[in-house]
Amino acid sequence: MNYPNIVKASFIVRDNRFVARCRLLTGEEVIVHVKNTGRGKEVLIEGVPVVLQYWDNPKRKTKYDLIAVKKGTQWINIDSQIPNRLAYEGMLDGQIQLPGLKGEIVLLRREVVYGQSKFDFYLETDQGETGFVEVKGMTLENHRVGAFPDAPTLRGLKHVNELIHAKKAGYYAAVLFLIQFEGVDVATIHRKMQPALAEAIAQAQLANVSVFAYNCQVDEGKISLLSPIPFDLAAPFIDPNDPTIE
Repeated sequence: MNYPNIVKASFIVRDNRFVARCRLLTGEEVIVHVKNTGRGKEVLIEGVPVVLQYWDNPKRKTKYDLIAVKKGTQWINIDSQIPNRLAYEGMLDGQIQLPGLKGEIVLLRREVVYGQSKFDFYLETDQGETGFVEVKGMTLENHRVGAFPDAPTLRGLKHVNELIHAKKAGYYAAVLFLIQFEGVDVATIHRKMQPALAEAIAQAQLANVSVFAYNCQVDEGKISLLSPIPFDLAAPFIDPNDPTIE
């Protein structure tokens, strides 16, 4: 995925979940749309380099989208719309291998309703297997451990519980964590942020729902799938935003 019309800037402040202010290299202060409703406190810090995408569209409220932020030496993509696109292309071209899936994918459909949930993908294989894949973008990192979520997600919890029911009903079921940065050794659940989600993932794994992760190579105006990353529910994670940690 290449982003056209890239503009470099520095971050100033986040006014709310959807709007932030940044300063272009020219010194101009601009209002930008934040394409991620997560908290992002550990990366959205005053003065850090960011990448904006410019839109020449008079119908938009802002002319810029905030798509990436630099943390240390690496870029982190915070575009919440990109994980599904990368997952779709990756599953179709075989770059993403779904654990335990029988056969090759012959049908991949977006946003399909099952039970009380709408899953990101429904699939069918040439061996007659049908199933669902839910994709979650991961942007939180500390000490090369990636964690999800960075804010409680009732929708994510509902999806995991619904996948358990789907698996018990005979469908293939999987949760894919798409890590939107490169420097990571293991992915896990931010248990302290949402204990119920960690418990749901544990129950999902016991029910043979596949839980796995891939990371990405991220540059200033580009993001691409890289490689599978181990998912370990027991991996320790220290929240860089925890005020009790010095």
